[in-house]
Amino acid sequence: MTGPTVPMATEPEPAAGWAPTRALGRAVLLAGLLLVAGVLLGRVDLIVLAAPFALGTAYALRRRPTALPQVWITQGEDGPLVEGGDVTAAVSVGNPDTVDYDLVVVRSRVSPWLRIDRAGFALDGIVDDAPPAATTPTGGGAPAGGRGRSIADRPFVTSVPTATVADLELAGHALRWGRHPVGPAGARVATAGGLLVSRAVLTEPVRVRVYPRTEPFEAVEAMPRAAGLVGAHHSRRPGEGGELAGVRIFAPGDRLRRIDWRVSLRARQLHVAATLSDRDAEVVVLLDVLAEAGRSGGVSGAASVLDTTVRATAAIAEHYLHRGDRVSLLEYGPAARRLRPAAGRRQYLTVLEWLLDVHVHPSSHEPYDQVFGPQLLSSDALVVVLTPLLDERSAQMLARLARAGRFVVAVDTLPTDLSSPKNQGWAEVAYRLWRLDRDVMIGQLREHGVPVVRWAGAGSLDQVLRDVARLATAPRVGGR
Repeated sequence: MTGPTVPMATEPEPAAGWAPTRALGRAVLLAGLLLVAGVLLGRVDLIVLAAPFALGTAYALRRRPTALPQVWITQGEDGPLVEGGDVTAAVSVGNPDTVDYDLVVVRSRVSPWLRIDRAGFALDGIVDDAPPAATTPTGGGAPAGGRGRSIADRPFVTSVPTATVADLELAGHALRWGRHPVGPAGARVATAGGLLVSRAVLTEPVRVRVYPRTEPFEAVEAMPRAAGLVGAHHSRRPGEGGELAGVRIFAPGDRLRRIDWRVSLRARQLHVAATLSDRDAEVVVLLDVLAEAGRSGGVSGAASVLDTTVRATAAIAEHYLHRGDRVSLLEYGPAARRLRPAAGRRQYLTVLEWLLDVHVHPSSHEPYDQVFGPQLLSSDALVVVLTPLLDERSAQMLARLARAGRFVVAVDTLPTDLSSPKNQGWAEVAYRLWRLDRDVMIGQLREHGVPVVRWAGAGSLDQVLRDVARLATAPRVGGR
């Protein structure tokens, strides 16, 4: 992996950002003391002894550096990066000067969610691996809470000739979704035989986009209402489709292939088979970001509430977009971010990009009116709410949506392996009481007509979608 070619310096500029090292001070001091002592004492041997130090220092400083090193970070061109995938990056140090850099010390920070397994400078295609003792992070696994030491978090040393680039190559794999920084990186250079050293040159970090891994998800075709123009779901409106709605008398404009000859011969009048049109549906995925629970262990460890929410959203969006439906996203929180409804492959890529910026936003105010403003939710849309049900406002939001006549499905994202606090007095009793109160709240939501189902991947919403579609076909009672 190589960066852009560093141009040769054409016009020397005054040296800026360079400072003398202690070695230069010692050489000048020693040569000066020997010369003064030789002159005062009249000893030629002291003058001869000082000559190598003076001549060596002058020879090393005959060509002084005129420019600071250039440092930049590049990300590997491996296409879209998904959780668990291989990640590559390079910290490049360029020498735009007319003198060689005798010693270059490079150091870079890397996000703990990017586990770097191999780091070293590439010279003619050969990568010097890090020592075995430094290749295994502490504990040998994903750091709890996203904290740990990477093998890239140490100095790397090389030399850079004039008008060349040295690449510190980093290779590893991504542990968790999100935007993870590689950097900031810095470099210091020693030249003129180690007599001059540059100031630290820093570069801004590069954000590596890691998309959530899509969990396997399949759902039945049942939708409450299909209200689009074309699609794969059966609607309740007559039209061209594959769902039989009944048999009626032939009318002008009916196609001949729709004639039901058995009924026509029996009734001695032409009859046609009436069908229901196939239309697309709108799916609104609502992400509850008011609270977080559990500790994320990355792609191969335990999942927190936010991990389950993001991965389930990606799976649901991929399923319905693949079927040709329109999908939109909403955040239930103070930020109230929204992704407009659309269909197709481009919308799926937009969904993945949108999910990278999902964060928990604890807030004390009620975000309902801010999130559900006028004309934000279609009356025919299926609303899938991903919530851990840790906040009463989330339950109240679900109840208000159900009372408003929306087709709502609540998906419980609370981890099943959430452990209770131990050895903390009454904490375990309080935890059990909280669990009971949460179960009562879920029961009340179901009484209000809000189905609550735990996320379990493929088939999680099948029975719930059938029930919601069945309720959608029933007549509604109540005044406007």
